[in-house]
Amino acid sequence: MSIVAQSRRLLRQAAGAVLDGLLPGSCLLCGEHDHSPLVCQACEADLPHLGPGACPRCAEPDCSGQWCAHCLRHPPHFDRAWALWRYEHPLDALLHALKYRNELGLAAWFGHRLAPMLFAHSTDWDCLVPLPLHPQRLAERGFNQSREVARHLGPHLNLPVMPELCRRQLATRPQAELPLAERHANIRGAFHCPGMLTGRRILLLDDVMTTGATLNECARTLKLHGALRVDVLAVARTCHHT
Repeated sequence: MSIVAQSRRLLRQAAGAVLDGLLPGSCLLCGEHDHSPLVCQACEADLPHLGPGACPRCAEPDCSGQWCAHCLRHPPHFDRAWALWRYEHPLDALLHALKYRNELGLAAWFGHRLAPMLFAHSTDWDCLVPLPLHPQRLAERGFNQSREVARHLGPHLNLPVMPELCRRQLATRPQAELPLAERHANIRGAFHCPGMLTGRRILLLDDVMTTGATLNECARTLKLHGALRVDVLAVARTCHHT
């Protein structure tokens, strides 16, 4: 490995620190100047793609393209799921930068890269719905990262972005703080639709899909209000089921 490559790898491992003091035009991961916006070509090539063979129902990786055991035992309320990347380093640093460092330019960057994956899978969706945040969480953060990505992805897919179709009505504990087995109960009843969605085909977007409990509860709520189909799209997917 060259000295330059070794240096780039070390810089990526310290991505959180690098993000605090970058010059304009620098790669958010390695700090090098590059003509590519936000992420240089070398770092983008190293991002951990989900790859082929994911479960077609929940996008769980490494399932030989078949339904995973979890979906066979407990089919989710959503009909299909896709994710572009695995939620691993250094992709996690980019999502952290978007959510907690206000690097909102990454919303457009993610949206532009998600679109080509969906062109071959379109199921005549009517609209794109970002997973809603509770008003308290929205006030704390100042924006909904999923809504920001959706705002840029929608035009690529020629889909209207309709966050008003579903609202977060319960301020639940953060799912990441809970054991996997408790996440479904924690999120139960968290969403509400102010109107009927009869016959709608909805593409539901979130930044990270872990167990899928939050997206599943949102899809359940959308279908209870008449949605015909709910597909799920995540920027990144974690790699476990229990």
